[in-house]
Amino acid sequence: MQFKEIVGQAAVKQRLIASVNENRVSHAQLFLGPEGSGNLPLAIAYAQYVSCEDRQPGDSCGECASCRKYQKLAHPDLHFSYPFFAKHKDDNALTFIEQWREALLANPYISLDVWRGYLDAENKQANINIAECHQIIKKLSLKPFESAYKVLILWLPEYLDKEGNALLKIIEEPQPNTLFLLVAQNQDQILNTILSRTQLVKIPALEYNDIKEYLTDHGQTQHAAEEIAYLSNGNMTEALSMVNQEGNNYHQLFIKWLRMCFGNKGSEVISFTDQLAKLGRENQKNFLRYGISFVRECCLLLAGAGNLVHLPAAELDTAQKMIGVMNMAQAEAISAELEKAHYHVERNANPKILFLDVSLQIVKILYFKTFPQGAQYIPI
Repeated sequence: MQFKEIVGQAAVKQRLIASVNENRVSHAQLFLGPEGSGNLPLAIAYAQYVSCEDRQPGDSCGECASCRKYQKLAHPDLHFSYPFFAKHKDDNALTFIEQWREALLANPYISLDVWRGYLDAENKQANINIAECHQIIKKLSLKPFESAYKVLILWLPEYLDKEGNALLKIIEEPQPNTLFLLVAQNQDQILNTILSRTQLVKIPALEYNDIKEYLTDHGQTQHAAEEIAYLSNGNMTEALSMVNQEGNNYHQLFIKWLRMCFGNKGSEVISFTDQLAKLGRENQKNFLRYGISFVRECCLLLAGAGNLVHLPAAELDTAQKMIGVMNMAQAEAISAELEKAHYHVERNANPKILFLDVSLQIVKILYFKTFPQGAQYIPI
């Protein structure tokens, strides 16, 4: 993978390239960024750049023997470690390497949920076991086969338990020309003993415009790209997931729902909840996620922070009309109800009952101007 194939992150790319060209390659680095930020493809592109036989000023050449093998994830000096669902105590990452290559080549912005779909997970918990730690030590104890560097990319070190301490010596005193790249999402879940031995590379969430531009360049309409980029909240994994789902205009659906609830149109609300129940779980989650984001933007407008609002023009116009009939307390209460509904959809709640209940709560908030029992909001 080349840097030019990765969405956004121009500043991070420049820093990584400069570290190689200035001979400042740290042997153990932690690529820390939220899901969908591109930290895994950045680590792969960085490893390819380090190993490239004809490095260009701003990227690997993409044509040398090393780059061609990296593009297929089949270079003999490139190794991966990742969480998996072990069936036997001796299982390690190599047991699942074919599935891993298939998943990663299909989507470099892979998430654990996507990875789970390639494996027979059953009810097992993903982890990186002691057998895999021993395999990592074995791999990194050997000299590079072809390239100047032997590279191991460890995806999601958060799933290393205490067994991860077995790696401390190889991380601290590796063989010459060994590059150990950890790709993580949550710093607090990584063993402190490992954190202290790595150089941190912070990777921010993607910019709205970067995701929108990528989507329009790959066949999405301007409106669809704007909506998906807004909904994904800087997460390219979520954006790609939404592209693969049945298209829905979440804005129109959500505003229609709020208007029904505001007018207390009982029979229409019931019919509409039936419609929402048929969307499918992923579309229901995206619909609720859109609602949460839209109400959050309304809260910013109500707070006088319109300069922080990132809504397309048509949706911004609707939001400005909404704040004329909704105050901050109501907006916060609706947002809380939507967040609870999203939580329950993820856990396979009955959608028909769930959306009817949420609709009734929103009717209480907007029409009757009362709040759900136990809610801590400023009274109207």
